[in-house]
Amino acid sequence: MNTTRRNIGIAVTIVAIALITFKLFYNKMTIDEKVYRYDAGKSIIVSIDTVGYDTIETVTVYTGMFEADRETKLSAETQGKVNEMHVESGSLVKKNQILIQLDNALLKLQLQSLEVQIEGLQSDVNRYTVLANADAVQRVQLEKIQLGLRSAIIQRNTVLEQIKKTTITAPFAGVVTAALTEVGAFAAPGIPLMQISDLSILKFTIQVPETDIELFTMDQFYDLSVDVFPGKALRGRVTLIGSKGNNANNYPIQFAVGNTDGLDIKSGMFGKIMIREGGMEKHISIPTASIVGSMVQPQVYLVKNGKASLHTIAVSRRVNDKVIVSDGLKEGDIIVRGGLFNLFDGANVMYN
Repeated sequence: MNTTRRNIGIAVTIVAIALITFKLFYNKMTIDEKVYRYDAGKSIIVSIDTVGYDTIETVTVYTGMFEADRETKLSAETQGKVNEMHVESGSLVKKNQILIQLDNALLKLQLQSLEVQIEGLQSDVNRYTVLANADAVQRVQLEKIQLGLRSAIIQRNTVLEQIKKTTITAPFAGVVTAALTEVGAFAAPGIPLMQISDLSILKFTIQVPETDIELFTMDQFYDLSVDVFPGKALRGRVTLIGSKGNNANNYPIQFAVGNTDGLDIKSGMFGKIMIREGGMEKHISIPTASIVGSMVQPQVYLVKNGKASLHTIAVSRRVNDKVIVSDGLKEGDIIVRGGLFNLFDGANVMYN
């Protein structure tokens, strides 16, 4: 009886394992049927362009941003409570204008005490000088009082300097671009209290590829425009030509630009500079959208005999939504403009 039950249990277990195995195999087949499998031999639908010459005005536009020529955050040189705020955000200030007054009541009391002490010591010096000249007292006593007077004067000058540091003034003329404290707050060295920006002269910085650096010369003037004030014509003088490029192999070019009388151009605004190199010229140009990879090592897909072939080209510059090709393409070549997502070297392509 026990043997029969054991055999039945074993049979049930085998059947259960078989059912589970079959179910897993069936699920795998179902999933495999649903998974998309790319057919490398299937033609990819793309859009194309035929390479040709375009008559292009040799004008290159660079976008940049304006920044304040001088900008600083002011902090106190001594500790104290903020008693007065003489300006607020947006205020125009002159050089050495008082901005913030810290509490200096205790320092002024120390100064009064020292003034009284100095007055008494000065009287003693005068009296002992007369007595020393008459040999009524030893001259060493006069010298001790004179040293005490000099020490008190030094202490007074120290307190005067401390009182001076409780008045925070503008280091240069400009605009208060941020008030970072308020009356009653505590001031200490290293804690910013106010930000001053000099907007009379602005810095305008653009990024240019290495092939365009030769278009700019130190100390030469160039025409600029402000995006929000397209009618305002500006002139900028080149003050910096960068020596190190960024990850995109672009180099900074910086200009010094005089602001308008009303300081209309603010720090952070965007602008443009246009470089005109001459008249209208014919160049081989292709859409920027057809470029594969980066502008540092640009490539395109050439279409030959129904297949896409990855091809390296040389680009001289970008003009709006096109790039001028200096090497690697000739008139009549067919390149892929759209449908690059699934494209690969040697893929079969289909186009209208």
